[in-house]
Amino acid sequence: MHITEAVQRLGSESAFEVLARARALEARGVEVVHLEIGEPDFPTPPHVVAAGVAALEAGDTHYGSPQGSPALRRAIAEDLGRRAGLNVDPEQVVVTPGAKPVMFFTILAFAGPGDEVLYPSPGFPIYESLIRYVGATPVALPLYEARDFRFDYAELRRLVGPRTRLIILNSPHNPTGGVLTAADLDLVAELAVRHDCAVLSDEIYRQIVYGATHESVLTRPGMAERTVVLDGFSKAYAMTGWRLGYGIFPPALVPHVVRLAINSYSCVPGFVQQAGLAALRGPQDAMAAMVDEFRARRALLVEGLRCVPGLRCRWPQGAFYAFPNVTGSGLDDRTFADELLGTHGVATLAGSSFGAHGAGHVRISFANSPASLGKALGRIGAAMAALRARAEAR
Repeated sequence: MHITEAVQRLGSESAFEVLARARALEARGVEVVHLEIGEPDFPTPPHVVAAGVAALEAGDTHYGSPQGSPALRRAIAEDLGRRAGLNVDPEQVVVTPGAKPVMFFTILAFAGPGDEVLYPSPGFPIYESLIRYVGATPVALPLYEARDFRFDYAELRRLVGPRTRLIILNSPHNPTGGVLTAADLDLVAELAVRHDCAVLSDEIYRQIVYGATHESVLTRPGMAERTVVLDGFSKAYAMTGWRLGYGIFPPALVPHVVRLAINSYSCVPGFVQQAGLAALRGPQDAMAAMVDEFRARRALLVEGLRCVPGLRCRWPQGAFYAFPNVTGSGLDDRTFADELLGTHGVATLAGSSFGAHGAGHVRISFANSPASLGKALGRIGAAMAALRARAEAR
C-alpha cells in the first residue's frame, strides 16, 4: 500500500499526545493536574446550549449552505463591526467546522511548491504542518522573550522576499500569550503590500486579553484585499466541542473557499450554527465572567511561577497560557516537561513542540481551577528543588 509523501509530511499537536500519556498515568491511579490542553474549563453558556437543542428539536438536521447560514454570517459581520471596528460584508464570511479549515484553505489557496510562508515560532504547530503538506517552504519568524514574544523588525524585513506568498500572524498568541502592537501590524501591512503577499491573521483568542488592546491587521490600508481573518467560537464561548469557526476572506477568494468546503465537508450542521447565533446575539455576561476569572488565574499562576527559584515568566497579555523559561532547571524543555508529568503529576507542554524557538520553555494552560493551579505550583516548586538538589549532589 502506497501512502503519499504529502500525507507523511503532516505533523500533529503534542497536546493530545501528552493528554494520552496523562490519562494512562491516571488509569494506574496517579493523580495528574492537567495544564496541557488549550480549552476553557467552563461550560458552554446555557442559552447557547438551549438554542442548539431547540434547533435539533425543530428538525434543523439537514444540509445547509456550504458558506454558512445567512443569519449567522450577518451576525458575525455585525459583531466584528461592533466589537472590533471591522467593516465586513456578510458575503465575505465563510462558516466552518472549527477554525482549522480556514487555516488549511488559506494555505492551500496561496502556497505551493517553490513558495514560502512565514509563520510564528514558537507557534501553533499546525501552521508548519500544513505548509509542508502543500509542498511550500515554511520560514520561521522568531518571537523573542525579551520582546514579550514579538518579532524583531529588522529580521521580519529580511525574511519577507520575492517568494513569500503568505505571512501568518497569531495575536493573542498561542503558546506565549503575547499580543502584537499597532506598530507590529503596521510593519506587516507595509511589507505585505510591498511584496504583494497575503496575510492569515489568526485571531481566535482576540476576546481574551488583559490590559492589552487587540487590533487586526485587516484595518490597515491595502489589507482588505489580501487578509484572511481566522476566528471562531471555541475559546470565547467555551464551545470547543461544537466545532464552529469562520473566516473573513477577500471577496475574490470566497468562491474558491466555498468550493473547497463543498469538496471537503459540505456544510456546518444547522443546529450548531443556531447555537453560534445565540452566542453572538444573546447575553455576553458569561464570556465576560470567564475572562475575569482567567485574569485572576493568570495572576495566581505567574506570581507563583516567579516565586520558584530558577524559573522566570513574562506576563501573558492574552489567551490563557503562560510560557515560563525553564532553562534554570538544568534540563531541556522536553525532559523538564517529562519530569513534571512522570514524577510530579503535572501535565504541561514542552516549548520546543511549538517550534525550535520555543526551546527552553514550557506552555502552561491556566484554564483550570485556582485549586488545581495552586497544587501544580506546589509540585513545580518541589520539582525545581529536587532538580537543584540532584545537581548539587553530582
